[in-house]
Amino acid sequence: MHFSSQLIVLFALVVSLLFPVNAAAGSDAIPPYNATLDNFAYPFKVARFSFESQGQTLSMAYMDVKPQGDPKATVVLLHGKNFSGFYWERIASELAGMSYRVIIPDQIGFGKSSKPEHYQYSFAGLANNTRQLLEHLNVKQATIVGHSMGGMLAVKLAKYAKNNTTKLILINPIGLEDYLKWVDYQDPQVFLTNELNKSPESIRRYQQKNYYDGKWQPAYQALLEPHIGQLKHPDYPRVAMNNALTYNPIFSEPIVYDLPQLTVPVTLIIGTRDRTGPGRAFKKPGITYTLGQYQVLGKQVADTLQHGRLIELDGLGHMPQFEDWQRFKAVFFPLFTGD
Repeated sequence: MHFSSQLIVLFALVVSLLFPVNAAAGSDAIPPYNATLDNFAYPFKVARFSFESQGQTLSMAYMDVKPQGDPKATVVLLHGKNFSGFYWERIASELAGMSYRVIIPDQIGFGKSSKPEHYQYSFAGLANNTRQLLEHLNVKQATIVGHSMGGMLAVKLAKYAKNNTTKLILINPIGLEDYLKWVDYQDPQVFLTNELNKSPESIRRYQQKNYYDGKWQPAYQALLEPHIGQLKHPDYPRVAMNNALTYNPIFSEPIVYDLPQLTVPVTLIIGTRDRTGPGRAFKKPGITYTLGQYQVLGKQVADTLQHGRLIELDGLGHMPQFEDWQRFKAVFFPLFTGD
């Protein structure tokens, strides 16, 4: 090998170490996962709740994490769109250690739950599914915690099952603005095309850019595994279709109008660096409004709440519970010490 060639190889090695093009490297070692993630391990025992919806029998996977003694109360954790229940492990473990019973469902269309071939998704419908699960588990009252899209679902659940909701905690929820006021509605086919064109690297790039301010840590990689595994499985077209269909309620059921109606206590935990703005690529002609300004949205929404509290985490983004656990836990768990 010539000296110049050696320099090129050495330079490429240094660049790959300092600026990994494929931080999803290691994805080759991830096995294929089917539509319901049968071989993907969750942190707690997974149970199933079967029910009828839209003319078909569906199965909702959930984890029911119980403390050692009698629980003081119940907490329900609702996942975001690009996730499922497994990512609540650390929070659920802490809450169980504080003597709470913690219920973590995978919504229909997500995680280990059913991926129907045809389903009309709405947050009202998903809230009804979740309400039925809680009735099945004999849960009369619960604190509802929702992150991202789970925040939208949490608000709908609190609205339609207000007598069963003790309080609401929303972690960087989406839906704090009416997206269709600023962007054109898109047929699910548009989102299906995007889903079918995903790759391990495109998934990582999206999360690195939008969730973590361009940074990356090994802990983030674990959140990608089920998605990458499903990309490799023959079931993926069905997974992709469900992923595409679940965009519809995000655009059609904003929570910004529901939040002022809630009579239960609401706490907003907002990473102010968050810029999540669904539909940004489809803005209406002439619109100059900037979507996803959470440093503004948090304050605006908090002012409309009947019984509300805003906790801002300056400099953190859409995933404060992963980006800075110490700062997050310092504001999250004290919300439960008075129960």
